[in-house]
Amino acid sequence: MRKAKSLPDQLSVGGRILGSLTGGVELPAVAEFSTNETMGHSADRLCAAFGISRRAQDEFALRSHTLAAQAAKDGLLTEIEPFKVPGVANTVSRDNGVRPSSMEAMSKLKPAFVKPHGTITAANASFLTDGASACLLTTEETAKRLGLKPKAYLRDFMYVSQDPKDQLLLGPAYATPRILERNGLSLADIDAFEYHEAFAGQILANLAALDSDYFAKQYMGRQAGKYGAPPMDKLNCWGGSLSIGHPFGATGVRLVTCAANRLLKGSGQLALVAACAAGGQGHAMLVEAYPQ
Repeated sequence: MRKAKSLPDQLSVGGRILGSLTGGVELPAVAEFSTNETMGHSADRLCAAFGISRRAQDEFALRSHTLAAQAAKDGLLTEIEPFKVPGVANTVSRDNGVRPSSMEAMSKLKPAFVKPHGTITAANASFLTDGASACLLTTEETAKRLGLKPKAYLRDFMYVSQDPKDQLLLGPAYATPRILERNGLSLADIDAFEYHEAFAGQILANLAALDSDYFAKQYMGRQAGKYGAPPMDKLNCWGGSLSIGHPFGATGVRLVTCAANRLLKGSGQLALVAACAAGGQGHAMLVEAYPQ
């Protein structure tokens, strides 16, 4: 420490000392391991590429929080399991990140990543949150033998990959047409869409990509032109990761469970789940309601 002349050098040495004392605990970071770029920077560049405005992102984020708050009020988020945190008086029985705000309040926030001209803020990005999830996957025969009633069938799933630098968050745009075409389905056949909301701009960029002739021909090799985007009245109708949260390792099960529950509540027969992922990956899954 005595050899460290400047404040940054002293902080660096102090950090190494603390790291040795705590066993070298690594703090979590939302960074892409293949490029070392924070995902927020990737989202900001994606928004710039597709012309997604700050206002459009804030409006989508407000939509997510408003729908999640209404779903919670209506008792639709039944997949939540109450949890007693040791040393805390109140039992956790609802997601506490759902906070509908206003466009005026959201517009006052400063860019979180690309400063001063970025459009991603704390209000239109999914937040780091604690959480865990579990689900039981088995055959229909085994479920019946155990006396369990399934929620849904997982009919098909698909992984895709693209450039992790410029297209890190475009997994849903690539996966949606492919899984539907492989199953002989169209957008009109899907009753409920559950897309992971990493950032409001990421969702809007994926919708813009699906609705772009240029993107379809140039990047997806679809000479017939654009595939089309899911209708908003079927997309994330009970909120999403922007409002409910994005605990790493738990979001996938939440998406599938929410899709199944929406179908059971009368949304229809088929749901499509899609998400972006680290490494430039993405995935999509078809969920079908189990006969009640």
